[in-house]
Amino acid sequence: MKTALRWVLAVFYLAAGVIHLLKPAPFLTIMPPGVPYPEAVVLWTGVAEILGAIGLVQPVSKPLRQAAGWGLAAYALCVWPANINHFALDMAKAGGGLGLGYHVPRMFAQPVIIWLALWVGECLPLRRKPA
Repeated sequence: MKTALRWVLAVFYLAAGVIHLLKPAPFLTIMPPGVPYPEAVVLWTGVAEILGAIGLVQPVSKPLRQAAGWGLAAYALCVWPANINHFALDMAKAGGGLGLGYHVPRMFAQPVIIWLALWVGECLPLRRKPA
C-alpha cells in the first residue's frame, strides 16, 4: 500500500511540477502579495516538485526517499499560504469562483498531503507492537 501511494504522490507532484514550468500564469495569480520574484518562485517550486517526485520513487536509496519526503512535506507547508490566498480571492468573486466545494476540501487535504509525503518517504518513526 505504501509503495503504491508513494507512486501516486510522485506522479501527482511530477505532473504539478511540469504544469508549473509550462503554464505558470495560474500560479502567479494566486501568489500572496509581497512574495518577491514571483516568476522565479513558481519556476523553482516546479523544479522542487519534479525533483521531489523523482527522489520519492528511488528504489534503493532510503536516504534519498526520506530527503524527498521531508522536502515535499516542507514544500506543501510553504505553499499553503498561496492556497489560502487563492481561497480568499476566489470566494470574493461575484459568483464565488470555484466555490466552497473546491476550496474547503483543498484546505483539509493540505495536512494530509504533508503527512502522506512524510509517511511514504519513510520519514515517520515506525512503531512496533510488543512481542
